[in-house]
Amino acid sequence: MKLPEDVRQLLARRFQSKHRSWLAGESGENQWPLKIALGVPTEQAALRQVEGVRVWVSAWQHWHGPGALSWCERRWKTLGVQRVPDTLILNGPDEVAQWIGEGTRWKQAQSRYQTLIARWPLLARPLRKYFDVLADYGDADFRRMADMLAWIASHPNSGLYPRQLPVSGLDSKWLDGRTGLLKDLMAAIQGDAANDLDFYERCGLKAPPLLVRMRILDQGLRTWIGGMGDITAPVEDLARIHLPASHVFIVENLQTGLAMSDMPGAVVFMRLGYNVNVLAGLPWLTHAQCIYWGDLDTHGFAILHRARSYLPGLRSVLMDEDTLLRHKALWVDEKEQHAAAELTLLNETEREVYQGLKQQRWGQNVRLEQERIAWDTAWPTLQRLVGTL
Repeated sequence: MKLPEDVRQLLARRFQSKHRSWLAGESGENQWPLKIALGVPTEQAALRQVEGVRVWVSAWQHWHGPGALSWCERRWKTLGVQRVPDTLILNGPDEVAQWIGEGTRWKQAQSRYQTLIARWPLLARPLRKYFDVLADYGDADFRRMADMLAWIASHPNSGLYPRQLPVSGLDSKWLDGRTGLLKDLMAAIQGDAANDLDFYERCGLKAPPLLVRMRILDQGLRTWIGGMGDITAPVEDLARIHLPASHVFIVENLQTGLAMSDMPGAVVFMRLGYNVNVLAGLPWLTHAQCIYWGDLDTHGFAILHRARSYLPGLRSVLMDEDTLLRHKALWVDEKEQHAAAELTLLNETEREVYQGLKQQRWGQNVRLEQERIAWDTAWPTLQRLVGTL
């Protein structure tokens, strides 16, 4: 016997699994009307739980909501003629959504979906996965999104910076969290199933220059460029310096790079993350010994792998099993591990640690952040390394 709350839970699960296909009108020929049997008991079952049957019947007698409720009569030898709830009939997604308290969201999502596909029919399928955007965006955000799609569709190669677009309310904060959404929808509007361009390429916009931060750890090298020691600049500008550095460090944490003292012939790049590929645009790096020191986690090794595809001679430091185990008290969780099962550009020692992390050899999602390694251990190690290269 299904009580109204049981039906609500059943419909909530169905809505969760089906609402995106319902939004696109992919309900299936035989899905509606949706008939939910309420579990009329046999007489023997009713006799075993007379009070439960009374509660069940009463709950449906007092129920008011979307859909149609059908009743039936049962002629039982002992209990006599009983009128009991038999089937709940729902005629479409609107009624399901109302049943579970999602009526307002569903109505808004459906209205906005129809508005967008009327303008851009190619959005019919990709919009399904953005149900929450359609349902939950405020009116101003939704209008801004539609206006931006419209402007870019009309000016596919403007070459403007995003903030230059004549779209009301557009600012960097609004845009930062929505580039993936806009890229996907523009790819659909443009009929590009591959969708392998980044946001700026897809929208015909100019990307802000990627700023790279570099510290020069040698007084002679600082003199080479007028005494500057801490530089943040586009990589194209740094490429023109032709700095005669002998050792180049790449570190993930900003404060790690700031803590480094003077070292003959050395410079340090900080906090590049997966953008390490920009260093391929610095021709003077080919004449230096390049050293990578990242976090001891799967993403740290993935960045090393990526960097090595641009800097084949890149060496790693303090990314070994001994360093990891000696700092066990400082481990934290890596929220989400890198997806790759194998990183082919790691050397044997690095690969062993990466595999150990992936296989949870030392614990669940182990991570040692670079800056947690004691400085009186790290700095002498870096100095010794430079002395041997």
